[in-house]
Amino acid sequence: MTAPVTGRHWCEWAWLGGDAPTRGVLLDVADGRFASVAEAAVPPEGAEVLSGLTLPGLANAHSHAFHRALRGRTHADGGSFWTWREGMYRVAERLDPDSYLRLARAVYAEMALAGVTCVGEFHYLHHAAGGARYADPNAMGHALVEAAAQAGVRITLLDVCYLSGGLDEHGSHPPLTGPQRRFGDGDVAGWADRVAAFTPEGEHARVGAAAHSVRAVPAEDLPGVAAFADAHRMPLHVHVSEQPAENAACLAAYGRTPTRVLADAGALSDRTTLVHATHLTDADVAAVRGAGATVCLCPTTERDLADGLPRTGDLAPDRLSLGTDQHAQTDLFAEARGVELHERLRTHRRGTLGGGALLRAASTHGHRSLGWAGGPERGGADAGELRAGARADLVNVPLDGVRLAGADPARATDAVVFAATAADVRHVMADGRWTVRDGVHTRLPDAAHDLDTVIKELHT
Repeated sequence: MTAPVTGRHWCEWAWLGGDAPTRGVLLDVADGRFASVAEAAVPPEGAEVLSGLTLPGLANAHSHAFHRALRGRTHADGGSFWTWREGMYRVAERLDPDSYLRLARAVYAEMALAGVTCVGEFHYLHHAAGGARYADPNAMGHALVEAAAQAGVRITLLDVCYLSGGLDEHGSHPPLTGPQRRFGDGDVAGWADRVAAFTPEGEHARVGAAAHSVRAVPAEDLPGVAAFADAHRMPLHVHVSEQPAENAACLAAYGRTPTRVLADAGALSDRTTLVHATHLTDADVAAVRGAGATVCLCPTTERDLADGLPRTGDLAPDRLSLGTDQHAQTDLFAEARGVELHERLRTHRRGTLGGGALLRAASTHGHRSLGWAGGPERGGADAGELRAGARADLVNVPLDGVRLAGADPARATDAVVFAATAADVRHVMADGRWTVRDGVHTRLPDAAHDLDTVIKELHT
């Protein structure tokens, strides 16, 4: 990787975490971190001027990199989440460590171009087709970590425990079949042994734990996953209540909601992130809030798969993070406004969450949910904040492009959240290194060609 830059950057407007931006902010960068962050009315001599609005790096807290191969191929075919899943399995069958490295590298480069400096990869493509182990049982994980390094983004590899092929109303968990065999380690002990043996290379990578869902991890096995995550102080992510069918099967099988099953297993804490959480009961909401757990919303996917509308306003804004999930598009500004616009549709009210809260979900809280914790009393994040001592990540968005022209710069946070797209991102820095300059990836300038090539290979 290239060495981090050392320099001074004067921001015409910068978002420092509140509801409105600050005019004139000087960022001093040294050794990959912000050495100082201070207001400055005019740019000092020698400082690079960043016009428009400068934000902290964005965190994509829920990614399935291989789903990117489905973009544009599954959206108008009707059916449901369950029929879409069959197409996803067909792609999963085709990947190996080499092709996954190539695909994920281009996917993460696309994220970098959209302002993402850290990704949470929900990783369950562990083994070869049919379930055979690679010589290195973590070969696919190493491929993802290397892909992130080459794309210039940090990664929390959320290693997924995936033991069964579903859950029916009788409480039966059928075995993994077909493409699902690649996902499983036999039992919790096998999963834990493999994860414990995985040491990612590079300071850009960390490992977290995940249980795929109550469908894929039986209730009696969830305590083992939670205990492993707790013993290693790892973040724990879980798909929860994405579809009504999951809730119905869980209630029939266990007499409890998925959230209650997790709570009873010791899997609901302030290190837990519930992905989607679309269909929560009042008791579920209270349990999530009481535990201080995070909910990761992926509005574009939740729309595309007809999942439903989550109860965003009933959850504390500080407990929200964002993800692009299946990558129907890669745009955290779109995900942020989708959170608020979905809530307006659900409640018929405007303004549940403002630009500041939505940007915190996209940055500070996303990083925190992925285990990049730090800051005062460790209540903040080691990244995702323009703050002295934090990792030097920034995203610069000009305000004179066609989508933002005429916006009031004093309300630039709202303008960016509600009107910008990923295409408006001009510069991106991660850990003090420029990954995007003038809208071009500094290391992978042909990311579009790379995506086109590897995806077409997977479909031939």
